[in-house]
Amino acid sequence: MKKLELLVKAVIFDMDGVITDTMPFHFRAWKQVFEEEGIAVDECEIYMREGQPGIVTVREIFKQHKKKLLEEHVRSILTKKEKMFKKIIKKRFVKGALNFLDFLKNQGLSLALVTGTSRHEVKRILPKRLFDLFSVTVTGDEVKRGKPYPEPYLLALKKLRLKSKEAVVIENAPFGIYAAKRARLTCLALATSLPEGYLKNADHIFPSIAALRRKVRFLTLSH
Repeated sequence: MKKLELLVKAVIFDMDGVITDTMPFHFRAWKQVFEEEGIAVDECEIYMREGQPGIVTVREIFKQHKKKLLEEHVRSILTKKEKMFKKIIKKRFVKGALNFLDFLKNQGLSLALVTGTSRHEVKRILPKRLFDLFSVTVTGDEVKRGKPYPEPYLLALKKLRLKSKEAVVIENAPFGIYAAKRARLTCLALATSLPEGYLKNADHIFPSIAALRRKVRFLTLSH
């Protein structure tokens, strides 16, 4: 089978579910916090919202379950979730992610990270060697409107000093894919968290990083 060839200067990565295998811990933390509020959530509800600012997730889950929410209570719920996440998280990485990042870097490509996670949490989760592979990072606390809005990816392009056609995004969730496409970026999706049916807005979908590497050839566009 002929490989898909992508001529780019940079590859932009989401973090949760693409590099780090942390979504199960996010779900457990959200599940417990919402249960304390009398709301039962399932994995799909949380995984679908991956990349969304946590404060928006709180508001929308309450609205979806027709539960009254006082605005002054929103921040305390999110803080409780973040504390729970920090308590239970184990540093795990998506299979093949670390080798893939090294491979792309050695190809001469610039790497960028775009995540809804705050900067201090990113630095806590990612080993310094891994964090330093990214020439550009955009975190959730640096944008006014996170995914599914295009702002995080547009900011990454601005920092990279590149046009949308000069970069490609690797995502794993609907909101991230939508944000990337609204920023006019080519988006490759990994079915690491959700089935392919939820990722249909991506340009190409792969079951794993290994499959992506078998089917895609990254050609470096000269800077």
